[in-house]
Amino acid sequence: MGKIMRVLALSMVFVCCFAVCNANAFRMGDQGSEVAEIQGQLANLGYDVVADGDFGPATVEAVKNFQSTQGMEADGLVGPTTYSALMGREMPQVSRSFNSVSRRIIANSMNYIGVPYVFGGTSPSGFDCSGYVRYVFASAGIYLPRTADAQYEIGMPVSRGELIPGDLVFFSTYDYGASHVGIYLGDGSFINASSSRGVAIDSLYSGYWGSCYIGARRIL
Repeated sequence: MGKIMRVLALSMVFVCCFAVCNANAFRMGDQGSEVAEIQGQLANLGYDVVADGDFGPATVEAVKNFQSTQGMEADGLVGPTTYSALMGREMPQVSRSFNSVSRRIIANSMNYIGVPYVFGGTSPSGFDCSGYVRYVFASAGIYLPRTADAQYEIGMPVSRGELIPGDLVFFSTYDYGASHVGIYLGDGSFINASSSRGVAIDSLYSGYWGSCYIGARRIL
């Protein structure tokens, strides 16, 4: 019964995360060329915002001010109505390639660089690979299974060419199947708790890691 309850709880987390991450509105924490385009149009209209592709507090305020002038609810979200009024065309489907949860996970993962490797470790006094990943995700309210092979069974499979920050990357090292896991950071780098270096950043394409890479999963 306990196992069933844990599975149900985990499923609820994924459902909630999917609902939040796929809401059709650009919002605080989003990044990318579409955000930069929105910012550029706001700047053209005289609002104090830089088209840097990062939907931060200044963009939220600019959007709110624009919404107020249009008689809309000033919520700072660029949904279909706001997008149409601002850009003059139908809004595209929002891509949650790097959402605020991902950003929080990536930022928190960096706090433990240098923490030593401890087999079975699950705390900042010492981590093993899956204990580290589980701890970092839990800090954002997302609870993963304990071991690398169990983590490899959840989420959505992702090809290496489609990796985005926050994806889990898996390797077959000391045992057949998924025996090591890390968190993808972007630009071919990932962070992990390795037995030789503790928590550190490595290249996905290095000779060693590239040779034992087996796949990735998207949880966010």
